[in-house]
Amino acid sequence: MDARSLVEIVDRLEQHAVDVWLDGGWGVDALLERETRVHDDLDLVAELKHSERIIDLLDDLGYELVDGAPPVSFVMVDGRGRQVDVHPVVFDTEGRGVYEMRDGGQWIYPAEGFAGTGSVASRPVRCLTPEVQVLVHAGYELTDKDYRELYLLREQFGVDLPEHLLEPVARAGG
Repeated sequence: MDARSLVEIVDRLEQHAVDVWLDGGWGVDALLERETRVHDDLDLVAELKHSERIIDLLDDLGYELVDGAPPVSFVMVDGRGRQVDVHPVVFDTEGRGVYEMRDGGQWIYPAEGFAGTGSVASRPVRCLTPEVQVLVHAGYELTDKDYRELYLLREQFGVDLPEHLLEPVARAGG
């Protein structure tokens, strides 16, 4: 997933009144306002109520639904192998994003996490805040690229990391 494709997707969605927040690797790079690595996919957080519209709009851009379906996360891929992972949320009365996981559990995005802004290829974008990026990274088994992203978030924004991540993150930066 390259920056030009990302901008095309975000433009298309926003032109149709669908707000999205970048998550994952592109979310980190948007916060840093520079591309730090090659990206396999684009992770988006969006309101569940827009899921069908997102599917239709991405279909218009040549993407096909290949995995999952609302109300849980779903994956769309185009003929060139570019992948978009959509994480639908329902905003509760406090502004938190409630995400339904495939195992039936819920993950809660803190309300303040949706205040992030950054840019990709000089285009302003919404993204999850650095603090919530750290929380999201704590939800799965981390790889070297994940440790590097956490290192960059700590260096650029001074975010606190859980104690068990300090040593591997420091190694990733050095």
